[in-house]
This record gives sequence, structure tokens and C-alpha cells, in this order.
Amino acid sequence: MTTLTQPGAGAAMATPDASVRPVLSVEDLRAYYVLDLFGVKREVRAVDDISIRIMPNEIYGIAGESSSGKTSLIKTIAGAIQPPLTVVGGKVHFDFRGKSIDLYSGAPADLDAIRWRHLSYIMQGSMNVLNPVRRVRQAFIDFAARHIAAPSRRAFEEVVVAHLDRLHLSPHVLDAYPHELSGGMRQRVTIALATVCKPEFIIADEPTTALDVVVQKRVLAMIREVQREIGSSLLFVTHDMSVHANLCDRLGIMYAGRLVEEGATSDLFASPKHPYTQHLISSLPRIGDRTPREGLKGTPPNLADPPPGCRFHPRCPMAMEVCRTVVPPFVTAGKGRRVACFAAEPETIPDGIANATRSIAA
Repeated sequence: MTTLTQPGAGAAMATPDASVRPVLSVEDLRAYYVLDLFGVKREVRAVDDISIRIMPNEIYGIAGESSSGKTSLIKTIAGAIQPPLTVVGGKVHFDFRGKSIDLYSGAPADLDAIRWRHLSYIMQGSMNVLNPVRRVRQAFIDFAARHIAAPSRRAFEEVVVAHLDRLHLSPHVLDAYPHELSGGMRQRVTIALATVCKPEFIIADEPTTALDVVVQKRVLAMIREVQREIGSSLLFVTHDMSVHANLCDRLGIMYAGRLVEEGATSDLFASPKHPYTQHLISSLPRIGDRTPREGLKGTPPNLADPPPGCRFHPRCPMAMEVCRTVVPPFVTAGKGRRVACFAAEPETIPDGIANATRSIAA
């Protein structure tokens, strides 16, 4: 695990500037896994009514335990969905320096035009990108050659070699097959592949998973360095809160397909408002602290049949009667903060609900 340092250290933008247009705007996005098995139709609500904005040059993190919907969300934002995952509502809008794209209302050719040139994706496993029977050079040709204006194949390769050099990678990796590289080196190659066209927006899906802590630190440093160099925005997904603390400017917390809290990383670590965020942060080990960590009781809900009201209420130590039946709104809770919790924002409890504040435990 990465050492926990000052959360949001070096953050470029803790609170979105209203005068600056976001590079990504997600509005009321809903994406379900629609299944029809033996005549029985089911909907798994993996992404349910999510709205976020990501600003230019910002690193925005998505955190949450497994099965919270993180990967489904970024696949939907990247336009990389395949059945049974289906977008059932909402908008995904990109603004690339004046070039506007509505991902699910525009023509398919619009998405094809921005992929890799303006929008790139660092996948969780390097072997999901690199072909095991082709040299690394061919991956750069397949993904980037049509987006980089070069008069010849040799000139294109010179651009690639210069990019590898900036990222402290030897040009000899181009001649290697993926299995000849270590796991950390392959992951660094996929980062180079995702950034060679200098895209304005990069999505990273748990790029440090399965790497040891030394290699993880190098990969994170490389991601930060390349993001600063090309001035792109980064949507970074991982369940590791210590990685978010070291890398992200702002952080969104997902639980059961919904955002439950959002804010500047430093603010969330200093004063988490949602009980789920409090648990994620308190579970982090700290040097010299031998206090036992308690696991969160219960299991994540079945998203094909989620509980009514707040989806966290069956596991929440602060749950009230109102949480059983009413979905807490995702409201502003201070500068740059949003939270969906009646315990954190009791004024959002609807009028006329009897015993609304009575604890379920009581």
C-alpha cells in the first residue's frame, strides 16, 4: 500500500471554478446491466443517477469497494459499453477545447474520432491492451499512427521514441513482446501508449492493481508527471484510498451504483461527512498506530434488487427510520462538497415523516 501523505498534496484545483468550462459533464447518468434469462428480465443498476463535472488539468478520483459500480461508470463515460450494459438515461458531454461531443446522442463516428486522440483509457491489466503475439511497436502503430501527423513510418517512430524517452522508458521496449517485460514495465508501456497522442482526457482504471509497492510508487509518479506535462484531465479509479490521497485533487465516493459524497480530497480526509466515507478513511493503516480496524458489517446490496431508501442503510451505524424509505438527495454541503446522507444533512429530511430521526438500532 502506498504511504499515506498529505491528502491532495499538489492539488491543482480543489474546487471547480464556475468561470471555467468542464472538460467532462455527466448528468443524471444511468447505466444498467439488462438481462433476459429464460424469459425473466432483470436490471442490475450498476450506475444509477450520477452527475459529476471534471475540470481542465484536474485529477478526479472515484473510490469505493468492489461491486460499487466504479468500472461500469468509467466504461460508460468512455463509451466502451457492450451488452448487457446499457445506457438507459442521462448525458455524457465532453468539451475538448471547443470541440463538443455528446457521447450518446451524437453519431458513432464522433466517438471514433476522439478516441485516443482526445480521450484515452489506461486499463486495469496491461495484457488487456498489449497483444501477446505482437511486439510492443505494433500496439503504438495500431492505436496512435492515424492520430499523429507524420510524413513517414520512420518519422512516426521518432515521435514515439521521444515520448518514451520523456517517460524514462528505453526505445528497446518497442522490440519486445509483452511477456518479455515485467508487470510494472508493461503497465508503464500502457501509460505511454495512452498518452502518446497527448489527449485532453485520460481514464485510468486501477492501473496499480497487482503491483508491489515500489513499482506502484513509480507508476503513480509517472502518471502524475505525464498528466502535468501534457495538461490533461484524469479520471482515476481505485479502491485504495491511500493512492487517492497522494494523487487526486477531488474525490467522489461510490456505493452501490451511486455517488454518496464528493469534495476536495483534503477536505474528505480531514472531515468525511458520509458514514461510508468515514469507514473507508478510518480503515487505512497508519505508521505507529496499532489500533484494531473493524470491518464494515454486512455485504454490499444486490443491485438487481437494491434496498429502498438509502442503499447504505442496512450497514450504516447512523441509520434512521427515514433512511429505510426515502432516498437522500445529493446536496451541496459546504464549498465544493456534496453528500447524500440524512445524518450529515438532517435539514434534507422531508417534512411530515414520523419518527424520521429515530435510530434504527434504537
